[in-house]
Amino acid sequence: MELFKLDRRQFTKILILISASLYSGKVFSMTDKDWKEKLRPEEYYVLRKEGTERPNSSVLNNEKREGNYLCVGCDSKIFTSKMKFDSGTGWPSFYDYIPGSLEFKTDFKIVIPRKEYHCSECGGHHGHVFTDGPEPTGLRYCNNGIVLKFIAKV
Repeated sequence: MELFKLDRRQFTKILILISASLYSGKVFSMTDKDWKEKLRPEEYYVLRKEGTERPNSSVLNNEKREGNYLCVGCDSKIFTSKMKFDSGTGWPSFYDYIPGSLEFKTDFKIVIPRKEYHCSECGGHHGHVFTDGPEPTGLRYCNNGIVLKFIAKV
């Protein structure tokens, strides 16, 4: 006796639902309204709408203390102060990131493809990766400072 008989469409729906539930954590269950309540308007614009803050507007550009940089959306640790360098671009820049903290996609907003990165926990937009950084990676993770929270080491 067959307990379950699914057609292809039903099977696909079940797989999608299972995948979505495994992929989504508590932060992903937030609605757009929830995000707007949690974040300041300028944070929301960058983190949830993939905006960009004005260059030289972040206080984190001049941050020199030892510590960690966290995502403002979910408090996930993304960078350490050891990874930070002064790129002269007007945005906080890092030559590497904490493994597993970022996800990547290609951005075509300015026609030329760029590698964009997001927080792997909440999906929030942080910035773009360029190949003009220092050794040992040669990369520059150009981050919007407004979507980072700095926690100094005590």
